Amino acid sequence: MITAYCVGNEHLSSHHGFVTAEHFQKATWIDLFEPSMEEEHHLEGLLALELPTREEMRAIEDSIRLYESNGAVYLTAKVMVNSESEYPRLDDLTFVLTARCLVTVRYAEPKAVRLFASRAEHQPSACVNSENVLLGLLGALLERIADSIGRVGSDLDDLVHQVLAPDETRRRLDYTALLRQLECKQILIARARGSLASLNRLVSFVSKPALEYQLSKSFKPRATTLLHDIQSLVDHTAFLANNISFELAAILGMINVEQNGIIKIFSVAAVVFMPPTLVASIYGMNFDVMPELKLGFGYPLALGLMVASAIVTYWMFKRRGWL
Repeated sequence: MITAYCVGNEHLSSHHGFVTAEHFQKATWIDLFEPSMEEEHHLEGLLALELPTREEMRAIEDSIRLYESNGAVYLTAKVMVNSESEYPRLDDLTFVLTARCLVTVRYAEPKAVRLFASRAEHQPSACVNSENVLLGLLGALLERIADSIGRVGSDLDDLVHQVLAPDETRRRLDYTALLRQLECKQILIARARGSLASLNRLVSFVSKPALEYQLSKSFKPRATTLLHDIQSLVDHTAFLANNISFELAAILGMINVEQNGIIKIFSVAAVVFMPPTLVASIYGMNFDVMPELKLGFGYPLALGLMVASAIVTYWMFKRRGWL
């Protein structure tokens, strides 16, 4: 699907479908979402440029993802999608920067793109030219990443309070669910770091002095601000990664403590019942000469010895602080 965004009379309008020559002259941003071959060829004819294929967008080498050709700058970044689900992932988003307009090619729906388009409807100046659109989209992508990692930080704080809660509250915790939550946070942070690394390479490439494409004077200061924001977010994700490691160690430690407590109870119970078992074993032997067997109070005496030996053992454990 092709969507052309045009700015006129301080108003932003969007046109869906094949772009006419009139709309192309006014468009500052053309968005291709899952384009068909016909749509690609149609737009390539208007731009007099080749658009990257799906396979080229997936390439690993920076020379294929970031390059200049025929007066345009091709920039492909890994952006995070489905960040609010349990399974966030990275998908490719290509920016083709030209003097006339910015073209975006994508096969996923990052929420940042929709948010920027909605924001531009109220602030048409965000789409006044191709450079503004590029910087605006990059800023929206960083905002979404910042929101995601901010949510992770808040959730980790809640997990800390749950894991380190008093014994009465902690006994009701489902550690399997906590570990699952921690896994989801780790995946989100990993995706965020991957996207930030990709965006950092993209902004660094488009800001380098050797770039043949002539950028406006206001572009580089704004790009430098984006680079600083990216670095701040990278530092914050590193901090959150350390918190996740601490949380994991704390949860596993609490699981070990509870398991040790259970094993301790069974161990103490086995030791407490060991002397009574010894007494019962002695009087369960079938020797002919056992004086106590003829006593009238032999049975109560054996029971008393069993109870007394159990009580003495329990008292010794309690006195030593083992219970």
